[in-house]
Amino acid sequence: MVRQGHSQELLTAELIAEMQSADVVILGEIHDNPRHHLVQTEAIKSLSPTAVVWEMVTEEGAQRLAQKAATNPEELSRMLRWAESGWPPLSMYYPIFQASNAPVYGAMVPRAAARAAMERGAATALGADAARYGLTVPLAPEDQAAREADQLAAHCDAIPAEDLPQMVAIQRLRDAVLTRSILRATEETGGPVAVITGNGHARKDRGIPTFLTRLRPGLKVFVLGQSEDGVVDGEFDAVIDSPAVDREDPCKAFEAQN
Repeated sequence: MVRQGHSQELLTAELIAEMQSADVVILGEIHDNPRHHLVQTEAIKSLSPTAVVWEMVTEEGAQRLAQKAATNPEELSRMLRWAESGWPPLSMYYPIFQASNAPVYGAMVPRAAARAAMERGAATALGADAARYGLTVPLAPEDQAAREADQLAAHCDAIPAEDLPQMVAIQRLRDAVLTRSILRATEETGGPVAVITGNGHARKDRGIPTFLTRLRPGLKVFVLGQSEDGVVDGEFDAVIDSPAVDREDPCKAFEAQN
């Protein structure tokens, strides 16, 4: 795996060449790190993709964009209902939207579907595609345990153990929905397809690539992870490192609830 540090040159020529030779380029991020979005913007400009799949955009939002292009950030925010989506400010992501005229494909799991996954499992929430995407098959016990441990750590050891399987189910549902959008974008536009998503969905050992390998083994997939101060979980084809962002301790919110 290639690792790049805090250089001014965000993407090397070698890394760009590797990405340009792929059918699908998954660009991971930590959502609130502005430098990660600069890397994604530069990557999109270098790739000239035929479609960009977004974890942060719903299918409905993408359809609205297909009917009428947004000419400024305020219009884009309104069309995508960004303010109510819970993502970091659109100003961080706007340069990525501007970096390509390619159609936007939405892969955000709506709240209702996430609730359905919590209550009745990921397979029920995905519907007819569930078996094709492997959601009807339980994970191996050691994989399930590892993912539950990650979810517990991500939620500051503050959620009940009985909720952990549902949290894993939602993560698998999101991976499946992203994969479905990538495959649709590939079929409809011919590729290459770029994907904007969090590192957790991007990782090769657990996320979208495991679905793509099973469903479309012929696709050449390149995965870029983005670390902070050298820290990132998972396996990637390359990792670009950035300084950590100053942010409030997320565990304070959980402490306040207790």
